[in-house]
Amino acid sequence: MKIQNKNVLLFDLDGTLVDSAPDLALAINQTLLDLGKAEFDQQIIRSWVGNGATVLVERALSGSANINEQLDMTYVQGALAIFMRYYQQYLCVESTLYKDVKEGLFALKADGFRLAIITNKPAEFIQPILSGLGIDNLFEVLIGGDTLSQKKPHPAPLYYALKQLEVSAEQCVMIGDSKNDILAAKAANIDSVGLTYGYNYGEDLNQYQPQWCFDTFNELLIALKGERKS
Repeated sequence: MKIQNKNVLLFDLDGTLVDSAPDLALAINQTLLDLGKAEFDQQIIRSWVGNGATVLVERALSGSANINEQLDMTYVQGALAIFMRYYQQYLCVESTLYKDVKEGLFALKADGFRLAIITNKPAEFIQPILSGLGIDNLFEVLIGGDTLSQKKPHPAPLYYALKQLEVSAEQCVMIGDSKNDILAAKAANIDSVGLTYGYNYGEDLNQYQPQWCFDTFNELLIALKGERKS
């Protein structure tokens, strides 16, 4: 299964390139402790990741993926500020790149692919994480969840990337691990790749009909540039 005639790769970050859940869990649990609330197991917090910092904090305060509609927004904003301070400290404590990501990205860049990041993570955290994990200077554009007024699954971040890169939708493919990536790509008329190993909440990504779906990053590399060594 080959991906042809694409030279611009728009990557999600969390759950696609980086397993950031351990550090997000550290920051969330420290926030909850500061607020006098109980901590949660990392596996539970992992299931809350992927929709941006505010939603993650709201889920933590609710103790569930289903956000309590009675949450006081002033309280949420205070908790979010605490979380952001802690997460700034914990960006690369336990976060890791998924298998084959580092060498794969360098190989794609060397082959002439243009790379960009479109994530729902706050923009201030993107560059420090890329630098900490040794994959900085590979991406031409970094778009966070607060770069614009809208974030994925809204297509605005993808339209913004096209404008910044001065490319057409046909040249691009959006690569991510959740329905937000696929739905944003569809709305922007951009082809998409679903990666099943990330934070997809146990959903079958095929139901959202990405053009391609892979179980590993290496499968993506093979589809983009031909067979590679494992």
